[in-house]
Amino acid sequence: MTHANMHPASALDVQKIRGDFPILKREVHPGVPLIYLDSAASAQRPHAVIDAISDYYRLHHANIHRAVHTLAEEATAMYEAGRAKVAVFIGANPQEIVFTKNATEAINLVAQSWARVNLAAGDMILLSEMEHHSNLVPWQILAQAKDVRLEFVPLTDSGELDFEQYERLLARGPKLVAMTQMSNVLGTIVPIADVIRSAHNAGAVVLVDAAQSVPHLPVDVRALDADFIAFSAHKMCGPTGIGALYGKIDILRNMPPFLGGGDMIRKVDWRSFEPNDLPYTFEAGTPAIAEAVGWGCAIDYLNGIGLPAIHQHEQALAAYAMDQLMEIPGVKVLGPAAEKRGGVVAFTTEGIHPHDVAQILDSYGIAVRAGHHCAMPLHTKLGLSATTRASFYLYTTFAEIDALAAGVRKARAMFA
Repeated sequence: MTHANMHPASALDVQKIRGDFPILKREVHPGVPLIYLDSAASAQRPHAVIDAISDYYRLHHANIHRAVHTLAEEATAMYEAGRAKVAVFIGANPQEIVFTKNATEAINLVAQSWARVNLAAGDMILLSEMEHHSNLVPWQILAQAKDVRLEFVPLTDSGELDFEQYERLLARGPKLVAMTQMSNVLGTIVPIADVIRSAHNAGAVVLVDAAQSVPHLPVDVRALDADFIAFSAHKMCGPTGIGALYGKIDILRNMPPFLGGGDMIRKVDWRSFEPNDLPYTFEAGTPAIAEAVGWGCAIDYLNGIGLPAIHQHEQALAAYAMDQLMEIPGVKVLGPAAEKRGGVVAFTTEGIHPHDVAQILDSYGIAVRAGHHCAMPLHTKLGLSATTRASFYLYTTFAEIDALAAGVRKARAMFA
């Protein structure tokens, strides 16, 4: 057993990092400090991001791309600087970064624009059994409208992608492979470069749901050769309400607009319009300007710490949490070994519903997620209605894992 005074070494100065996050200083009940273990749902924000958004609203706010006065020019420059930072963060160019509300909207954009034009009845879309609803339901909607087929790559018993079955399904000629890079339930890190290479060899276009990966480990779109990548700001210390679709520029240029209105047009007359240049073709209406500013600041913050060190810290936390939880009678941890996962640990507790576990943990200030985590089909496959999920980030400590394990033991004792 790894005892509380024998914590593994961390790649990060976590106590220094925690000082940057004001919410981590609060009490959620009288005398009960917050232990936030729900970062896979949404990360917390450092002072720098909060201040950047506040500064924008206090001093610079105006609508963008539509006026020449000083505030409008400042706001436009700040918005586009945010886009440039997002692009550099994943190795893209700014024209390839389309701002959306979130990763979900980015996937829907591909489904309603690229897929409606390029897929026909009988065509196959290949997914995996670990997909979030955001990378499942848009394709189900498309399947109903276009009569395309959905097929699913099964998982191994350890919760990893069954690559042998993947290659067999590729032989059936899918037009699109849409797959997560990291499971929000199992924590599984998919070898996405291999997935993309095999898909391209089979003639398929690839969309990567990177909502759980871009915040936690280095992602280089050029090295991966992905056609589309969807991700969000709020899971990487940025604001809610903004995400991005990366698309290869030649593909984006041949996609019709997803939404119509202001700023996505170059010219309009009574019966026709001419779309704007990329990426504005897909950004109709007033965008999330302050959110783009905040996202750029969040990227600066993460770059200052380093994604490799963050990933190393999270894997150490996951290994430690798995060890602690698996020593508790009746607790079963889902998914692969720690070295094959990110900072996500979902588990069941024999005889206790996950919502009861989460409620008991909350009484000790510990915030976890309970439910199907927007992955109902995966839970059905596993024979489960729900799980309890703890998820970690750069500000999570090993002592908080100790508190989690102690809380689960107390829950077990209450239901004994």
